[in-house]
Amino acid sequence: MTAPEGPLVIGVDSSTQSTKALVVDAATGDVVARGQAPHTVSPGDRRESDPEEWWQALRTAVGQCGRAASEAAAVSVAGQQHGLVTLDAEGRPVREALLWNDVRSAPQRDRLVAALGGPKAWAERVGSVPAPAFTVTKWAWLREHEPEAARAATAVRLPHDFLTERLTGRGATDRGDASGTGWWSAATESYDEEILELAGLDPALLPPVLGAGEAAGTVREADDGFLTPGTLVATGTGDNMAAALGLGLVPGQAVLSLGTSGTVYTVSTRRPADPTGTVAGFADARTGWLPLACTLNCTLAVDRIAALLSRDREDVEAGGHVTALPFLDGERTPHLPYATGLLTGLQHATTGGQVLQAAYDGAVFTLLRALDLVLAEAGEGPGDAPLLLIGGGAKGVAWRETVRRLSGRAVQVPAAGELVALGAAAQAAGLLLGEDPAAVARRWRTAEGPSYEPVARDEEALDRLSAALDGAQPLLGRRS
Repeated sequence: MTAPEGPLVIGVDSSTQSTKALVVDAATGDVVARGQAPHTVSPGDRRESDPEEWWQALRTAVGQCGRAASEAAAVSVAGQQHGLVTLDAEGRPVREALLWNDVRSAPQRDRLVAALGGPKAWAERVGSVPAPAFTVTKWAWLREHEPEAARAATAVRLPHDFLTERLTGRGATDRGDASGTGWWSAATESYDEEILELAGLDPALLPPVLGAGEAAGTVREADDGFLTPGTLVATGTGDNMAAALGLGLVPGQAVLSLGTSGTVYTVSTRRPADPTGTVAGFADARTGWLPLACTLNCTLAVDRIAALLSRDREDVEAGGHVTALPFLDGERTPHLPYATGLLTGLQHATTGGQVLQAAYDGAVFTLLRALDLVLAEAGEGPGDAPLLLIGGGAKGVAWRETVRRLSGRAVQVPAAGELVALGAAAQAAGLLLGEDPAAVARRWRTAEGPSYEPVARDEEALDRLSAALDGAQPLLGRRS
């Protein structure tokens, strides 16, 4: 390995399943060291994790980077959005964190939406109509079901806030991740006191929201320190905001992220406010906006169906008339929190490979259905730019070809992996060098990768999926 050209920075991606750490040359974007450690997520209808495990995973992942990590001049943490972390007066978790894909707060979500005056009021003030994924609904659930835990909380944090605070000893968040809570107003760029009152949350429990380019602090002294004390710590941000930074995204580019959840998003200078709730009007990690639509069921759901069929995830077959809506964890887009998976159109001639392909189709269909709305909220048309395909699913031929066939658009797969960690590294580099972090990522050429020409859109499959979704609404919306 050649000597780095510039200072070293660390980007951390604390996701649902694991923590990844990259040590990156700020001048070139070259990754000089990397580490990874897993997380545990509770089984069943709960989706919870112990924040202390995130902290230990961060320490392990950074520790695996060796000497390069100790030489880094700045660090930034990107984390899974929406999670509710409650801390006591000593900074210890009161209970396990409620994760983004825990949808038990659907009833509280419905009551909160009605209490403020309906979806339109939320869209105008917050920029989004909250889904059960949003943190405000989880806090309402906690107050209702575990009031002692809610009373014990002296601080409320998001996952990336918790880790950043452990590094610096100072509470702080950023506008990007804060915009996914439901209690931060996109209209005023501040916490919304009326919403906090509706949810029963004291604003004193929340961290200050730092601006783009501000530092959260420096790594504090510790007896068992694994980073050099005094290392600069950026604000950090949410995982989707970090991925947008990692791509150096510009308006007009659309991203499909295929991971545990699926997302479609772009960046915009226009503040989104979709009253249907399909598009979340998030802020980005800079000074603009990140209109985004998210589905709960993506790679994990399709892999589960492959396992049920005892087939490899790539073992798909074309043909047949089977339709699958793989809503195994309820669904966020469309808003069907009580849904379960649906399979229709089975015939004697149907093969297992066709059923698996139908699961891919159903997962991609729900994302593409939201894409036009995302672009409309950004003030953009469909455009000719290739869809940028990222996430674990982007490595799969079946995922890529399903996106091409159902979108009718060209697809580009960035060669750079671990874009959330790279985005966090770009944020750290931008803070250190006094540059726009998205421009840093573009200099690193992170979005470059193989491109695939468009193919004719499969209108028959799209019509079949649309009819199945529309026709099954009463069944999918019913509590089991």
